[in-house]
Amino acid sequence: MAPSGSRSVKRSCQRVLYWIPVLFISIIVAWSYYAYVIQLCIVVCLLTYHVLFMMFVWAYWQTIFTKPMTPVKEFQLTLADKEMLEREDRSESQQEILRRISKDLPIYTRTMSGAVRYCDRCQIVKPDRCHHCSVCDKCILKMDHHCPWVNNCVGFSNYKFFMLFLAYSLLYCLFIAATDLRFFIKFWTVSFGLFLSFKSGLPDTQAKFHIMFLFFAASMFSVSLSSLFGYHCWLVCRNRSTLEAFRAPAFHDGADKNGFSLGFNENFRQVFGNDKKLWLLPVFSSLGDGCSYPTSLVKRDAEQPPIPAGHNSPTQSTGDAPQFPAKPLRESQSRLLPTGHSWTRNEQVEDQDTRGTSNPAMIIENET
Repeated sequence: MAPSGSRSVKRSCQRVLYWIPVLFISIIVAWSYYAYVIQLCIVVCLLTYHVLFMMFVWAYWQTIFTKPMTPVKEFQLTLADKEMLEREDRSESQQEILRRISKDLPIYTRTMSGAVRYCDRCQIVKPDRCHHCSVCDKCILKMDHHCPWVNNCVGFSNYKFFMLFLAYSLLYCLFIAATDLRFFIKFWTVSFGLFLSFKSGLPDTQAKFHIMFLFFAASMFSVSLSSLFGYHCWLVCRNRSTLEAFRAPAFHDGADKNGFSLGFNENFRQVFGNDKKLWLLPVFSSLGDGCSYPTSLVKRDAEQPPIPAGHNSPTQSTGDAPQFPAKPLRESQSRLLPTGHSWTRNEQVEDQDTRGTSNPAMIIENET
């Protein structure tokens, strides 16, 4: 078994290596600035270029340095619950404990086998759309994926920034390719000697390499970014994460890939918020708390208590930790709902739950 000192050094080396993709992108961007502003220097286009450049850098910075949000303390097991769970050997008994703990939490999703979603590494009951990241070694709210190009997890706290990063980087590359195209064509259609005789050409031959390579780099990144940005636009329109696109979230009645979809307009606002002035700016404006989400399900989870009829809190955007009410899901869940979206349930079903409706045996989900 390796000593703790060796593991610490190995972990430090890994953290350094994780920054290599970010360093690569930063060097490319810095060089593109030099090639475009110093070598190409199209005065008319410089204003537009700098606006796109600043918005791109701002969104990229926010995506990298915004810390992913983790589940709040309400989802963490107490010391007594941890000890009780560790003492139990049978999965059925463990599930009974987890069901008791999650009874007062706004949770609708389950594992594919119907179990309460639990992370034994973080020792928490997982909120809806939360997953454990093996790179960050912690559970991330509404985790989309871990992106090496930003050395960060993309999730609830920075998904809007990631979308704007893709959008502005695509516009940045397309703008460079479009304004650089005429010089690129001139390099290939005019002989080198004739090209030097043009007074309206570039000031020196040193620019030749920069302008040619700048066009190639901008065009190459434009192709890859357009496909990636298009894919994430599709995900936003359907209110899915990358993980949910590959594996549909499972609810009490089974998997449903459209379980969180509320229609294009509401899906878009879930990520970008209600304030239109903030949609294009890399500032946090996403709706909700990251722990609970409205669903499009007609039939609610029978294990969850009902929301009082007609109860609708105003939709709000907040990054603060949620305050769960005495009866779960009434405030924390319904506050994300737009007008007209509320869940009600027949009191008869609640009476059946009180008498102890039976459920199939469930097992603990481990994501390590």
